[in-house]
Amino acid sequence: MTPMRRFQDKVVVITGGGAGIGRRMGHRFAEEGASIVIVDRDPDVGLRSARELADEGCQSLSFPMDVTDDDAAAHLAEAVVSRFGGIDVLINNAGIHLDHAQLPFSLDAVAQWRRVLDVNVIGALVCAAACHDTMADRGGGAIINMSSMAAYMGAGAYGVSKLALNALTVGLAQAYGSEGTRVNGIAPGLVDSESAVEWVNDPARSGLNIEQLLVGNQMIKRSGRMDDLADVALFLCSDQASFVTGQTILVDGGHTKKPF
Repeated sequence: MTPMRRFQDKVVVITGGGAGIGRRMGHRFAEEGASIVIVDRDPDVGLRSARELADEGCQSLSFPMDVTDDDAAAHLAEAVVSRFGGIDVLINNAGIHLDHAQLPFSLDAVAQWRRVLDVNVIGALVCAAACHDTMADRGGGAIINMSSMAAYMGAGAYGVSKLALNALTVGLAQAYGSEGTRVNGIAPGLVDSESAVEWVNDPARSGLNIEQLLVGNQMIKRSGRMDDLADVALFLCSDQASFVTGQTILVDGGHTKKPF
């Protein structure tokens, strides 16, 4: 069968695209015809990911950037317009997560809290604001904010930041809807990204099988995959979801909705 090409001649910008979920998203959108812009704080990681895509025949660009830098985000949009003509899809995937965002509720941790919120919430706002003009110029586009099931579980700084991101998704959807841009979120459970696997296998948790514990509390009794998230992103950014906006979709095997 000929694969679907829902994103032929479309331009997709992915923050945190050098590894893990962002990297996988890049490959999946490229398979459906998109040109891919990899944004990553680590220039080497971002360039490696962009070169992988180029080796597979995809038009790609690497742009090193901290997503909280509004000047850099403006330059990103200019660079993408110069190279590809505009932006159709933005995936706000960059974030501080897992152990790096499990912070105490104390004054001495406030600076770390600010950094988590700055990256996970303000970073998504900065990138959306930088990209939405060119999306509007092209008749509209789609933005995905990568949330987490932790938003619904009261899980410290990480959960707080993702709950705030869910609210930002609704606000951006309302702000940009008249321009033809839809904004949705994806809230994953545990999936097989490199960082999640490292977190699960942390020797500090010896004797506690985190993956088994999480899967045991899911309705679907298997581990999550990055492709599960990519499948939803592809749908949400396609014309098949042209009447869907302001939503954050849980992709967690039913974990959050399962009664305990």
